[in-house]
Amino acid sequence: MKVLIVSDATSVHTQRWVEALKGKGLDIVLYSIVPYSGDFYALLGVRCHCFDLFNYKREKKGLLYPVRRHLQAVKDLKRVLELEKPQLLHSHYVTSYSLIAALSGFHPHIESVWGSDVYLYPKKSPLHTAMVKFTLGKADKILSTSHVMAKETSRYTSKEMEITPFGVDTSLFRKLEVEELQAENTPHRRKFTVGSVKTLQNKYGNEYIIRAFAIVAANNPDIECSLELVGKGPDREKLENLSAELGIAEKVHFRGFVPNNLLPKEFAKYDVACYMSNSESFGVSALEAMACECPVVASDADGFTEVIEDGVSGIIVPRRNPEAAAAALQKFIDNPQMKEKMGKAARERVCKLYEWDTNVNQMVEIYRKFS
Repeated sequence: MKVLIVSDATSVHTQRWVEALKGKGLDIVLYSIVPYSGDFYALLGVRCHCFDLFNYKREKKGLLYPVRRHLQAVKDLKRVLELEKPQLLHSHYVTSYSLIAALSGFHPHIESVWGSDVYLYPKKSPLHTAMVKFTLGKADKILSTSHVMAKETSRYTSKEMEITPFGVDTSLFRKLEVEELQAENTPHRRKFTVGSVKTLQNKYGNEYIIRAFAIVAANNPDIECSLELVGKGPDREKLENLSAELGIAEKVHFRGFVPNNLLPKEFAKYDVACYMSNSESFGVSALEAMACECPVVASDADGFTEVIEDGVSGIIVPRRNPEAAAAALQKFIDNPQMKEKMGKAARERVCKLYEWDTNVNQMVEIYRKFS
């Protein structure tokens, strides 16, 4: 079965779906509306067609130029559809990606919602709302990674949706026994490490993680506390300055980008993972930590409240509330046994509900219903 996927070729989420579906024996072709120069897809034997749709953000040729570029993208996608002749079209992200797929007129057409495309985009203006409703209205099937995001999407369509979690490879994400970390501990000083794996930008609430950590470090002077922030993003300098202002710069380590397959080694160093997003449609990184038996303190953003069982596999706190997050982190210092107990419960939850291979098989079955 040949499936043409319309998605961002640079996204690790796209890469995971393409690699997994290809591994299931499907003939996958990718169409990206952002340029891609890597060899990831070529090494998989997947053809990747690219169109630089968003060049209008650089060239600024007038108000109508974005419309023109979208129409050109539709024409280019039609060319690729004629060339590849897929049996199914699957677009990811309801805005430009699914919009041009809908305008191509190709059926059957599956649309996957991702998050900001239904949480933020339609709220920009009545026109944006209308575009989302139009695009969803053209889908033969709509998929959502979470129930909470499906509920949000239902504000713009009456169509039924199927839940297709973006789960975790539990054979990769598992508890690691890192002996060299044990050797770093001094006999007279206890260590407590908080970690987070997120893009460094405002919506992911990294500021509140740093503020919460500052409170914990101040309240526990006899413990060697450290905060590990994995990820890159536009707010790094701002966050570094905040750490300096709070007097904890030497305790906060900005690790930059770490490849996905190396993240289990990062989670092995943490006593707790902390996520304080202002909004979250699913919470994949939290699931990856949980699969490694690392308990999670997270904000009450929708995606986290769905994947984390509060008080069992992690602790949910109000968003934008560093004091509450600090109190939750303190519980793991005061009760060291909580890490192992919650960590085991966290992995059990991931294995039961969010096993990646099961999620991929579900997607394959959805595809085959259209063959």
